[in-house]
Amino acid sequence: MPDFEIGDSVETIDDNIKGVVIAIENRWVKILSEDDFELSFQTHELIKITDKGLSIKAEELKKVLQQELKTNRKKTPRKEEPSKKLEIDLHIHELIDDARHLSNFEILNIQLKKAKQQLEWAMDKRIKHVVFIHGVGQGVLKAELQTLFRRYDNLEFYDADYQTYGVGATEVSIY
Repeated sequence: MPDFEIGDSVETIDDNIKGVVIAIENRWVKILSEDDFELSFQTHELIKITDKGLSIKAEELKKVLQQELKTNRKKTPRKEEPSKKLEIDLHIHELIDDARHLSNFEILNIQLKKAKQQLEWAMDKRIKHVVFIHGVGQGVLKAELQTLFRRYDNLEFYDADYQTYGVGATEVSIY
């Protein structure tokens, strides 16, 4: 198993995603991508990037290649893991440092701009499921998000999993 430390630069093996390690739990590594997304990967899905370039040991590479060969032979569909969903928190304190000087209209516009940017980024990166965390409040942001989502033909949206997010999140499936 590769040794990762918080602050290491990493890149995914199967995708073109680079980032910095921000947390490590068991065999899961959470990174902050170059596009400011927090994403979780298993340790075998990442390689460390050093000043000299990519850092991977020959025996680790051999294990990964053998695992890829085994998984390529199996054509059974796997249940998608919940961690494969991109989560976007649209609470204003997550987007900017100080919102005290902003009106509700300005706050709403910042949140909608961020939602549109992240949705289009997810489409570009072929991410299939995105959860937008908007909170409960008076429902204005949720209604505006639904209006935004209706403009796209290649997606559908619905309330996110209640047990995980409560009633304050909307999930988008992109086709």
